[in-house]
Formats: sequence, structure tokens, C-alpha cells
Amino acid sequence: MRVMLTGATGFLGGHLLARLRAAGVEEIAALVRSREVGERLAGLGVNPFRGSIEDPGSLREALLHPTDCIFHVAADTSPWRGHEARQNRTNIDGTRNVLDSAQACGGRRIVHTSSVSAFGQQEQTLTESSPRLGKQSWINYERTKAIAEELVLEADAHGRIEAVVLNPAHILGPGDTHNWARMFLLIDQGKLPGAPPGSGAFADVREVAAAHVAAWKFPGHGEQFLLGGAHASFLELIQAIASELGRPAPGKPVPAAFLRVYAWVLDAFGRITRREPRLTPQAVSFTCHHLRVDSAKAIRELDYRMTPLPTLVRDTCAWLREHGMLLPR
Repeated sequence: MRVMLTGATGFLGGHLLARLRAAGVEEIAALVRSREVGERLAGLGVNPFRGSIEDPGSLREALLHPTDCIFHVAADTSPWRGHEARQNRTNIDGTRNVLDSAQACGGRRIVHTSSVSAFGQQEQTLTESSPRLGKQSWINYERTKAIAEELVLEADAHGRIEAVVLNPAHILGPGDTHNWARMFLLIDQGKLPGAPPGSGAFADVREVAAAHVAAWKFPGHGEQFLLGGAHASFLELIQAIASELGRPAPGKPVPAAFLRVYAWVLDAFGRITRREPRLTPQAVSFTCHHLRVDSAKAIRELDYRMTPLPTLVRDTCAWLREHGMLLPR
């Protein structure tokens, strides 16, 4: 068996690598941007290829040998308008390059990591049959993820490649250093300014990675699977983290109107300084929204599992503490 992985050095990509190795995959090819990262992955038994999804030549080199599955995990998740051009190149052009290279090199199957953001922000509980509103979103991340998954499903419909699309919700878990881990660190340092008023579905990165391997083995194609998780308000998440860390927690959320105004003020300064602000209007929109996700299809067909929030918070805190990222108790 041979697979190729984009985004191998990221949070989810690292867990997926471990799952693939545990599953006995004989060869794992991965795109890397630097020699140092390539050497580290080579030490884990991975065959690294220097390049990126923005470079079709490096993609075709990685796909030169017959490949059973391409796991396209790489994405630009920035919530800042200053990164929109870069995000378009990665999420849209990069996905198109992966599909074109796979077809040129005889790739058989792709498991594409999309996001619940491709659905846009809707009030009802999301299912796979919910309308795709992301293409009309003012938030570039939502728009690019919607366009990218459309490209993948169109390639499947036209017989270019067999595709399965996964739409994870908010991903938490051990190994995170940049995403939701920042909230853990701010709470630990007593620097979290307050809790946003929205709610989310919090997925365990380990189970999301397992679902990717299951999607590879799934007998059908042209399918999408929502990967949700424990539903909780952001206030409940923050209080659970604070309890695990032994730190104080806010008792109520910050009003959405205040967060929106504050973010637009920071955004205006960011446009002048050309530096990403600490809080963007796009990020505020995500955390003021009430996201609910129905994962029944993935549970039924991919054996997807949802980790209880206290367990997920405890495991994440334990990993952060083990790696010296938390203050002494």
C-alpha cells in the first residue's frame, strides 16, 4: 500500500500519519517545505518530498509511483483578510493542483479534509443534506473551503478520481500547539479577556484521524461525512478548561455586540499596520455563532466516535503539561 499526504506536519496531519503507520501502510509519501522537516519525517518512516500543493511539479513527483489514496489535509485556516490571497492559493488553487496531479499520475482515490465551514453559518443542526452556503460567505475561509470541496466532488462525478469528503467541526486534542491550544494557554496565564457567546461541536483529533482512514476503506465514493463532537457553549468549554487547570473562569459570556465592535476597530488598525490583529471580525463571527452538527452518518458508516468534552479537555491539558507548555501548578 502507498498513500500520499498533504499537511503532514500539521495538527491533524500528525495524528493521521500515526494512524496510517499503525494500520501497516507500507509507504507514506508527504509534501514538506523544508529539509529539516523532511529529515524528521524520514526518521518516522515517511518518504518526504520537498514542495507544496501550490507547486504542481512537486505534487507530480510525489505521485510518480502508483498511489492507493491521497489524503488532502493541507489548508490555510487564517481568519484575517490580509491573508486572503494566500488562502485562495492554498485552499482553492492547491486543491485543484492536487486533483490535476492525481489524474495525471493515475491516483485512485482522494480523502479530502473539508470543514463544517463549507456549509456557512446556519441556525439549524447541520446534516450532509444541509444547503452549502459557504460559497456566498463574506468569510474567505468558509468560501474557499466550499469551493475546494466542490472541486473534489466534481472530479468524482466526472470519473477523474474516487473522492470522499470529510467535514470536521472544531478539532481539539493532544498535539495542538496553535489552534484551540491558544485558549488553553490564555486561560492558564490568566490572559483570556472573556468567553464568547457562541457554541460549538468539539471533535477529538484522534477520532477525526481515524475517520480519515475509515473513509479510505469506505466502499463507496462521492460521499460526504460530517464529523462533529460534544456540543457545548464556549463558556462551558472555557469553564471546563479552567477547572482542569485550577484557574479562575468567567461566569458569563461577553456580549456579541461588544466583540464585533472591538474586532472591527482592531481590523482597521490592522489595515494600517498590515499586521494581523489579535481578534478579527471573522474570528468573532465564528465564536458568536451557535454550531450544531449531526454526525449520525459518520457514526453509522465510518465507526466515528465522539469523545466526551471533559475527557477531551483532560487529555489536551495533560499533553500540554507533559510538553512544558503550561505553568506549574
